[in-house]
Amino acid sequence: MIATLLGHAVQLSGLDILWVALAGLAAGGINSVVGSGTLITFPLLLALGYPPVMANVSNTVGLVPGSAMGAVGYRRELVGQGKRVTRLAIGSLIGGAIGATLLLQLPASAFKAIVPVLVGLGVVLVIVGPWLNRWLAERRTHPHPTGASAGLFAGVTAVAVYGGYFGAAQGVLLIAIMGIFLDEELQRINAAKNVLAGLTNLVAAVIFIIFSHIAWLPALVIAGSSAVGGGIGGRYGRRIPANLLRGVIVIVGVITIVRLV
Repeated sequence: MIATLLGHAVQLSGLDILWVALAGLAAGGINSVVGSGTLITFPLLLALGYPPVMANVSNTVGLVPGSAMGAVGYRRELVGQGKRVTRLAIGSLIGGAIGATLLLQLPASAFKAIVPVLVGLGVVLVIVGPWLNRWLAERRTHPHPTGASAGLFAGVTAVAVYGGYFGAAQGVLLIAIMGIFLDEELQRINAAKNVLAGLTNLVAAVIFIIFSHIAWLPALVIAGSSAVGGGIGGRYGRRIPANLLRGVIVIVGVITIVRLV
């Protein structure tokens, strides 16, 4: 009865809840290190029977604590970035609000139709992530603008619009955008990414809670487990082979696309 009420008519078994918890744990850790945790939790919610929009908004709400813990885990790399991150946070909040509003204003059928494309985009971004990182590392041997320029602000805001609408692999996009404009080590960029992506998720989650229907049972389970995963990822995630994480994400994403199509 409780599972039905909190899950909006989707009956979850104890095993289902366990899978949701494990997915949230993995997503929280992956988001802090790579930034593609949605490609783990969102497909699972679809597989459990939640409609695409409800699965998306519930997933966004659930992953907020994980983003916060990931940012805390990278707090040492945030030292000296306060002013920059504060300025870029404005773009993340504005973009996240726009993306979330678009999700709720456009027909649900439109989101359902574009979900395979969005998941596919997320998978592609995860695959090209290592290439992007190498490309960014090469650029650091050449002088380029530093600081929160207009181009960087616009790029972060645009990524936040995407993040508020869906969010899969927005972290990969943020790392790419900031790597182009900032002369910083990748770990420091990743730390800033965790804060900005977390703020995008937060403002979108607030809008979803006020104006949409949340499947609270899976959202709360993901919230708790993603917080643990974010903390673990922020502290120990650098020791996990990135290729292993990407491989898991790609496999899950491809399976999801096949099921949806």
